[in-house]
Amino acid sequence: MILQLDKEKLDILAKEVRDAGQYAKEQQALIHRSYKKDGTVITETDITISNRIIECIGKLFPDANIISEETLTPYKQEAPCTFVLDPIDGTDVYSQGFPSWAVALGILDSNRKPVGAYICAPRWGIGTEELFVRLDPNGPLLVNDIPFSVKEGKDFPHQITMGSSGQRLMDFSHFEGKIRIFGSSIIHMLCPVLFDHIQGCVNQSCYIWDVTASHAVLLHEGMDIEYIDGQPFVYDDDFTLKRKPFPISLYGGTKVCRDNLKKVLPPKK
Repeated sequence: MILQLDKEKLDILAKEVRDAGQYAKEQQALIHRSYKKDGTVITETDITISNRIIECIGKLFPDANIISEETLTPYKQEAPCTFVLDPIDGTDVYSQGFPSWAVALGILDSNRKPVGAYICAPRWGIGTEELFVRLDPNGPLLVNDIPFSVKEGKDFPHQITMGSSGQRLMDFSHFEGKIRIFGSSIIHMLCPVLFDHIQGCVNQSCYIWDVTASHAVLLHEGMDIEYIDGQPFVYDDDFTLKRKPFPISLYGGTKVCRDNLKKVLPPKK
């Protein structure tokens, strides 16, 4: 069944995500780092954005599930869709003043397939000062309000993005390309779509909110992600309901690119 959501309500939600990104940008120079029990970084901005977007979704789509990194909410199996929120993806770089972070909201349909995304990276763009990605369910991919489609020539990984722990997990002995590391899983996974000369990505183990929005964009443009052992990437109960990290690293890109990544950038033995 195709997910149908009211366009006017999605307009309001998209604006809320974009406004949240601008708010985070204004706060970045003033931010103070603190830490969760697991040692990961958190800021006041994470909490503020989580609260305001959850409130917005609750008013617009009261029957939907919401999964947020910073706020635990109930999960209803019968819900028509699930919104997956990372109020600041890349909090560590955000808290240090770097530009590569994003407010990311993904949408899963009732089959847990990523079908929508709203991503605001207000200090990160394609030759611009802002990046705002909008993908309504069943709608076009918009980048800064302009229809966008991925360029051709994405089948061999001459240049990739990678998580910051990739250097200790992957075998680089057969890889002769370039690697970009930005500190944001959402941005890493967007890059093969947005940038002409980046073909693929390798992401290390992380959580549902770190991948859902960008995964929706990849799927829309004919790309996908899969585990480095070749198994399909699925939104199972552990990943979704229990909010556990996925177990191993993943490859992202076209099917041919992912196959080539297995050859030139396998995991360390």
